[in-house]
Amino acid sequence: MMDDCPETPPPSSERDVELPWCTPKPASEDRRAPDLVRRIMESPSYREGDHDVDFLDRDDMRGLRLMLDYQKPEALLQAHGIAHSIVVFGATRIPEPARAAAELAACEAALARDPDDTRLQTALAIARRVADKSRYYEIARAFGRIVGAQEGQHGNRLVVVTGGGPGIMEAANRGSHDAGARSVGLNITLPHEQYPNPYLTPDLCFRFHYFALRKLHFLKRARALVVFPGGYGTMDELFETLTLIQTRKIVPVPVVLVGERFWRRAFDVDFLVEEGVIDPEDRDLFWYAEEAEEIWQGILGWYRTAGRDITAPAPETSADR
Repeated sequence: MMDDCPETPPPSSERDVELPWCTPKPASEDRRAPDLVRRIMESPSYREGDHDVDFLDRDDMRGLRLMLDYQKPEALLQAHGIAHSIVVFGATRIPEPARAAAELAACEAALARDPDDTRLQTALAIARRVADKSRYYEIARAFGRIVGAQEGQHGNRLVVVTGGGPGIMEAANRGSHDAGARSVGLNITLPHEQYPNPYLTPDLCFRFHYFALRKLHFLKRARALVVFPGGYGTMDELFETLTLIQTRKIVPVPVVLVGERFWRRAFDVDFLVEEGVIDPEDRDLFWYAEEAEEIWQGILGWYRTAGRDITAPAPETSADR
């Protein structure tokens, strides 16, 4: 039987003689055949499912899109060894101080030309408050540098994660970039085009279709949440995290609100306790800080008090299963 074995195995893809389906029916046999074949092959039904964007966008394919929205970032984060994160939220409208100063000067000049314009008066008042808050850009950048400096000390596993946009998020990513460390951005698809900030690690910037899956990835690896002054989006992420911790849907993590003066006015937790809509212990789910090093030392102190390692796997809850 061994004498019947071919001297060489067949090639992996090439053949000496093409199979019948490798050539379309020729016009010599039916003059309509080439056009009919072309129409068949151009039909959306002929596209492979994973290449058919129109099919994937159908309402009844939402379950598959949800799965892809989760699985692509998860696979790539695992491949890059991103095990733990410090999540930073904050306003996209708080720019670096030089830009804030330039925008303030432009408002002042515009009002000087038309001092009775109430719209310009309001714009100037806001520009002054934004310029005052621009110091948080530098604080977030300094904090990003601190976390970035830890990356090598923790097996390249602890990184800054932001929403990937401008303002405070840009500052935190920029600080990690200054330190030569990687950082992650979780962008979201919106009706109007948006751009990631330039300081993200290119292979670690992801764009989500669903807010829900983006939120999941924010917290899946989170070892702390650091929240700078911000608007609806910032508060959305803050209150969702506090709710998950309050209900123990996730294992508690440190939550730091940067800028006590801002947060005490934006979020009156004592009022909620007095009104009986949260318990006194819920007031202790977060604390305030003002400077980058204070934020970092507070997070480390929280872990020491909890008897946990910031880069150790979090204790599992029933919600994780």
